[in-house]
Amino acid sequence: MSSIRQFQVTFDCAEPERLARFWCEVLGYEVPSPPQGFGTWDEFHHSRSPEDRGSWFACGDPSGVGPRLYFQRVPEGKIAKNRVHLDVRVGTGLVGEERLATLEAECTRLLALGAVRVRLLYDGTDACIVMQDLEGNEFCLD
Repeated sequence: MSSIRQFQVTFDCAEPERLARFWCEVLGYEVPSPPQGFGTWDEFHHSRSPEDRGSWFACGDPSGVGPRLYFQRVPEGKIAKNRVHLDVRVGTGLVGEERLATLEAECTRLLALGAVRVRLLYDGTDACIVMQDLEGNEFCLD
């Protein structure tokens, strides 16, 4: 029997720190302390070569349960639908109008952070709101 392995979710993006801080707000994640020897992340980034400055950023679940999120700068923009996306589980166990109201409230919070609402999927019992993050990556409020 094999053991469960830790994993991280990696986002290709244009602005790693900006996107990481957005996802910290969405998920309640935290930015770790800067590497040893640096008082701030800005100090760390400015110690790197110009082409490497701001090329990556990461954040994690403060409880240690959820996966680490890693954001890496890539030269190309997003041009197609995600093949993998995150489902942000805010309505687990709820149905109907109660579920819809919970998802709508979270959607409103995330819109204020810069997320984009794409569409509502609702059949009277189950609901999901498809959204996009600051760089157009799809995710669902579930």
